[in-house]
Amino acid sequence: MALYQWDDTLSVGNQNIDDDHKQLIDLAASLNEAMRAGKGKDVVGQILDDLIKSTESHFEREEGFMREINYVDFQSHKAEHERLVKEVKDLQARFEAGSITITVSVGNFLADWLRNHIQGLDKKLAKAIVAAHS
Repeated sequence: MALYQWDDTLSVGNQNIDDDHKQLIDLAASLNEAMRAGKGKDVVGQILDDLIKSTESHFEREEGFMREINYVDFQSHKAEHERLVKEVKDLQARFEAGSITITVSVGNFLADWLRNHIQGLDKKLAKAIVAAHS
């Protein structure tokens, strides 16, 4: 299975969340592709901007679901969201300052984080959403 490709093992069974995840994976793939193709700083920077905006929007949606159902693991799940946003914003700041380049290891980190987060915390959340609405 490719790092940057959606497949059914990533589905959490909630269309809104799944659609967000597909978009995030597509952005991670675009970032990887731009980096491998040696695209300029402006292109890579724009993809990073889009990734951050989409991630924040997705996390807001998930956190809305969590508040709606009084999700028991809300604080720890939200803390994980905050940690990733901080890491990606730090990455972006270092990239814009010219102190790092986007490398395969950075792309792999993002892809691995997405897969692990989706298959762990987000699947658990999706089950709680279904249980709360049944």
